[in-house]
Amino acid sequence: MESDQKMSIPMSVPVVTKARFSEMSGLTEETLRGMIERGHLPTLKVGKHRMINVALLTKECLEQDFERF
Repeated sequence: MESDQKMSIPMSVPVVTKARFSEMSGLTEETLRGMIERGHLPTLKVGKHRMINVALLTKECLEQDFERF
C-alpha cells in the first residue's frame, strides 16, 4: 500500500535564515537582527540574503572554554 505522505529526513545545514534560527532558538527576529549587527552571530551573504552561519557558530561554541558557575 503506497502512502502519499512525504518522508521527512532531518538534515544539518550550515546556514539558516533569521526566521528559521528564530524558530530553533526561541529568540525573536528583532533580537537576532541586533545580535547580527553587533557581530555576536556569524553570517554569510547568499545572493541578496543574509544567512546565519550555524556551522561557524557551532565551531566557535565548541572551541570556547567551558565556564562553571
